[in-house]
Amino acid sequence: MKKPVALIILIVSSLASMAQQTLDGQKLVYYQRYRSAIEALQAQIKTTPSDAGAWYWLSQAFIGSGNWQAGKDSLLQAPALVISTPLYQVAYGHFLLKANNRDSAAWYFNAAMNATRQKDISVLSAIARAQVEAKAGDASSALDVLERALKRDKKDPVLYSLQGDAYRKLGNGTEAYRSYEAALNKDKSYAAASYQLGKIFVAQKNPEVYLSYFEQALKADPLYAPAYYELYYHYYFKDVAKAMDYFRQYQERSDYDKQNDYQLADMLYLTHQYQPAIDKAQQLIATDGDTSAPRLYKLLAYCYLGIADTSRAMINMQTYFRKEADSNYVAKDFDLMATLYGREQGREDSAIYYYSKAADMETNMDSRYAYYKKLGDLTRSLHLYSAQAGWLEKYYADNARATNLDLFNWGLAHFRAEEYREADTVFGMYTEKYPDQGFGYYWRARSNALLDSTMESGIAIPHYNKLIEVLEKDTSNATNKKWLVEAYGYVAAYETNKEKDYDTAIEYLEKVLTIDPANKDAQRYLSILEKNKDAQDNKK
Repeated sequence: MKKPVALIILIVSSLASMAQQTLDGQKLVYYQRYRSAIEALQAQIKTTPSDAGAWYWLSQAFIGSGNWQAGKDSLLQAPALVISTPLYQVAYGHFLLKANNRDSAAWYFNAAMNATRQKDISVLSAIARAQVEAKAGDASSALDVLERALKRDKKDPVLYSLQGDAYRKLGNGTEAYRSYEAALNKDKSYAAASYQLGKIFVAQKNPEVYLSYFEQALKADPLYAPAYYELYYHYYFKDVAKAMDYFRQYQERSDYDKQNDYQLADMLYLTHQYQPAIDKAQQLIATDGDTSAPRLYKLLAYCYLGIADTSRAMINMQTYFRKEADSNYVAKDFDLMATLYGREQGREDSAIYYYSKAADMETNMDSRYAYYKKLGDLTRSLHLYSAQAGWLEKYYADNARATNLDLFNWGLAHFRAEEYREADTVFGMYTEKYPDQGFGYYWRARSNALLDSTMESGIAIPHYNKLIEVLEKDTSNATNKKWLVEAYGYVAAYETNKEKDYDTAIEYLEKVLTIDPANKDAQRYLSILEKNKDAQDNKK
């Protein structure tokens, strides 16, 4: 019996609509819009539960979303008519592979290929996709399957792109590159291939090349959200205004994700939109309550610091430290607390504590040395010279960027702390590294002079003598003159009081007057010594 033409048209129209819905779900998976894909494919399955293609792509949407266990549970609800289909077998085998059941997965894959006599490209590509995507999958097996598929269809860009994915899993970047290029040769609008080419060069840290591929992907298909995300991530560290623009475009073309709201709050802060960032963070806290990420409080602290509201910044950082797990703290957390305490009069001790915590946690040595330097400056401003010396010692140790000035300041901090033995040690290091400079000898002499305040042992004399030897090479320098006067005077005093060698003492005082003829002390002591010498000679 002939069916009415209208009914035939209705059936054909319905089938076309169902096929389009399945294609829409598949396309959404391609765009990595997994939530939308799940909703679309579940709606399709509700209308046509026997559509094996819809069940397969639903499984892929769940896998892409990261919730593959829910996908497996969903797949088990398929009707018997679907369970017997090759695509269902591949989908189930994919879940087995996700669970590391390689042998069981292989059984389902082989059953699907046998049922289709290894001629169904959708089945072959699905098996390859499973072998590439699952950690337990075999990329070499994927390449074998794809070779069979390509013998049947040499024009499908998806097959070449999957081939590229398999080569990347094997670590063969050269062959992966060729496969993705082949995909683009078949279809220049296949944005996924350009995107994957970009990812190859991301791994090689070649921004000039990967940026061009991501931009090429968007030119081919402006809806391809993953490329927007990669561009956002690249510019996040280099140009926050550009990063914000790409992030906005990514948001518009991707499914809603709570994490996007968190990233938006970060971007608002980075672009100095402090109040909007505060509003967004507070909105997320109000919505999520105790489940909100503790880092939102840290973000609020940075924002309030940006608008010079130190009090609210401190409150939010204290909340952050209460809510966040200790294992998630980073050096910058303690740095921020130190900064906040440093702005409060009389709380410098707390600033020192938090900077020291930041230094202990910091793994980058350049950053750690910067903390040591900051701690040295802070303790010096508080006249905590012994502590300053400790931090400057850490700063100097094994630091290729440390200079002679850093070594000098370390020794001077000990000197100011009246730690003269330690000062002598550090300035001894200085004389070894810079034997032609007077600084080390001068401060060694002064340190030892204070250790031997009665000149009983004369331990400062060798250092003053060495200082004289170095400085007498240039008596035109004002500092050299000043130090020579001091050195000559000290040696003269030692020869007078300890050695009773008036002749030598007189020689040194005369040297003082050679440099500084108007020196009253030298004139007076020289007069006294000459009288004492005359009296000594007369006794003879």
